[in-house]
Amino acid sequence: MSESSNVDKTRGVSESSGADRVSGVDKTSNANESGDVRKASGANRLSDTQLANAAACIKKIVDNIETVIIGKREVVELVVLSLVSGGHVLIEDVPGVGKTSLVSAMARSISGAFKRIQFTPDVMPSDVTGFSIFNQKTREFEFRPGAVISNIVLADEINRASAKTQSSLLEAMEEQQVTVDGHTYRLPRPFMVLATQNPLESFGTYPLPEAQIDRFLIKISIGYPSFGQEVRVVDLGEKAKIALGAVADAEDVAKLIDDKEGVFVAPMLLSYLVQLVAATRNHPDIQVGSSPRGSIALYNLARSYALYHGRSYVIPDDVKYLAPFALSHRLILTHEARLSNKTNQQVVASILDSVAVPVVEPAGAGANVGANTGTKPVVGAGANTGTSAGANK
Repeated sequence: MSESSNVDKTRGVSESSGADRVSGVDKTSNANESGDVRKASGANRLSDTQLANAAACIKKIVDNIETVIIGKREVVELVVLSLVSGGHVLIEDVPGVGKTSLVSAMARSISGAFKRIQFTPDVMPSDVTGFSIFNQKTREFEFRPGAVISNIVLADEINRASAKTQSSLLEAMEEQQVTVDGHTYRLPRPFMVLATQNPLESFGTYPLPEAQIDRFLIKISIGYPSFGQEVRVVDLGEKAKIALGAVADAEDVAKLIDDKEGVFVAPMLLSYLVQLVAATRNHPDIQVGSSPRGSIALYNLARSYALYHGRSYVIPDDVKYLAPFALSHRLILTHEARLSNKTNQQVVASILDSVAVPVVEPAGAGANVGANTGTKPVVGAGANTGTSAGANK
């Protein structure tokens, strides 16, 4: 970051390549003015080779990170899938369980630029986004990029920064850009913020507002390792981190993000997904339910999950498994529910049990759903695959 020429060069490249990709996606999404989900997905359907390559690439990244983060594959998968979904992750856990190591390992695995911001009350917004400084030699203002202009950004202990500094991340997280002194700078692609906070300490902290928590795709905790896993962690020491190398690059991840757009979601399943989110707004235990941003988050995460498993289509089990991770942190429970010691995860689990699961009929499946496998994704109404794991997370 101190070498402005290198950063400016990187920023220039990322701006042009990012603009080209965004333009391409826009053309694809607007190709069908009718907005029909089936036709739009069919036009972008992935080939068998594309599916195999995408699934293999995601698996390589997950396997590589797991050499450092021992025994936490589900957590690693969710973080990598959030990257493929173009989202951000909030990690809330006690100190020393590997939050920073997880973020650093992911950045090294994709050969991406990695910046860490240690948030404290005296960190200013300009430290995050960057600032303009007057160059007396050229008699012009020059932009000095902040730490947020990177591929992977670790916002460590984000709740220790003031509300003003926390809000400086909002534009970057939502729009993939920062605006300084009236000038807008595109962020490199891929771009991801992973924020951490300690749930045990409240002194000297500034709780994240709901509007900012809602901008995180998922909220997870890593948890303590088992006895055997902790023995391995202690035995490995720093050796695993030192030996960790890249198994992909930023271009590979950008392609995964584009490939995710070709994963098909049946209209019936899309309606089911929206019904789940809408149910959070009418539940007796929920004071404030999820916004449409929750629907979009779950939709993108489900497509990335299907891509990871080598499928060109989403099945109901994908949505049921991922819903607790994508929706729980967006809910505010009623006072009565909190007094009853109900958790957000438990309430989401009750919603999953109450909303009927659709069954995708075989008609048209060969052309629109099962084109790459020759099979149809049929899930019975009583299926609960993955729900309990997500609900207990």
